[in-house]
Amino acid sequence: MRCIAVDDEKWVLDLLVDNISRVPFLQLVGRCKNALEATELLHREAVDLIFLDIQMPGLDGIQFVQSLQHPPMIIFVTAYKEHAWEGFELAAVDYLLKPVSFERFLKACNKAQELFRLQQKTPATKELPPSFFVYVEYNQVKININEIVYIEGMKDYVKIYLTTAPKPVITKMSLKALEDKLLPYRLVRIHKSYIIAADKVTAVKRDLICLGAVELPLSESYRAAVEAVLPLNK
Repeated sequence: MRCIAVDDEKWVLDLLVDNISRVPFLQLVGRCKNALEATELLHREAVDLIFLDIQMPGLDGIQFVQSLQHPPMIIFVTAYKEHAWEGFELAAVDYLLKPVSFERFLKACNKAQELFRLQQKTPATKELPPSFFVYVEYNQVKININEIVYIEGMKDYVKIYLTTAPKPVITKMSLKALEDKLLPYRLVRIHKSYIIAADKVTAVKRDLICLGAVELPLSESYRAAVEAVLPLNK
């Protein structure tokens, strides 16, 4: 889902952006420090979900939503519980009180995802696209997404390990750029250097994820995002 974060406090906005980056089905398309910036951004970008503060200078969050003819889904993130009723009157997906734990944040995101699926009338698991192309030594090589086992990042390059090839495909691309391309599908980042295919996981051992004979590290900072895709035991 394409989303934006709106808050006039920089540290809160930074925290929202960091939380969004840890949720595999969210794609941040902009951050705004007030409602006017958010209005301008909505004119330029298609947005499915807004994480929105209420108490902001000028146009507050409630007034901002009321000003939108066709508002996207809203998750209010505020320090003031007295506005909760107004938020739910505006059909907000959720109302989070600061400070918000990541677990509570993720729960709200999951609610939004379920609502988004219902609105789109699509199945819970999106069908994989057939393929995409990467450059390998001046040639374009076709990658079938359902053949990806895992991807390893190495600074400006990535190694793409496939079920159909004995050696990885190596291409000049950042892991983040590839993560954004694969975000809507069941590939999830588990470490600063690794993205895995969820359907290729054979076991989970504390801080390791097993893909057959391959064992890859699971970073604690990515655990919650992985748990949103895999039914891990806590």
